[in-house]
Formats: sequence, C-alpha cells, structure tokens
Amino acid sequence: MERVTKMASERPVVIFSKSSCCMCHSIKTLFCDFGVNPAVHELDEIPGGRELEQALSRLGCSPSVPAVFIGGELVGGANQVMSLHLNRSLIPMLKQVGALWV
Repeated sequence: MERVTKMASERPVVIFSKSSCCMCHSIKTLFCDFGVNPAVHELDEIPGGRELEQALSRLGCSPSVPAVFIGGELVGGANQVMSLHLNRSLIPMLKQVGALWV
C-alpha cells in the first residue's frame, strides 16, 4: 500500500492501468485530450504489478483498474472520473493540482 501511495504522489495525475483494458484506454485518452500528461503505470507490464493491483483493491478500487489519483488522492475508477467530468468538476480539480494551466 505504501508503494501505491508513493507512486500516486509522483505527479499531479497518476493512473494505474492495464494495457489490455478498454476502460483504462478511454480514461487515459480523456486526460490526454484535455492536455494532461498523467503518469501511467501499466500493472500488467511492470514488476510487482500484481501486488500493486491487490493494494488498489484494498484501497477500495473495484474494479482495480483504472485507478485514478489526482493530487495524490484516490478519485476512483472510470465511473467516478466520468461522473466528475459530466458534472463539470474534473477540469477545475485538474487546474487546482497544476495538471492544467488553461
């Protein structure tokens, strides 16, 4: 869990993902379309990815990916991110943590 917390605080936006997950791809595309440059950790491609995925589950991520952290805080998965986007809360949140300047 400590490793997840450390990785989540490395950048304003951190996404834990799997390269074969279509929802992960959609969330990464959303952030990139905004001009955000998130740190993306592909759990199926990095050493210890399985342990990180288990830690994300213990943090309450269900499903475990995508898991999005903004400003070091767990926002949630695809449903939570899309809800924030649809109610116009996501962009102000990204500006607040310095992930967007415009």
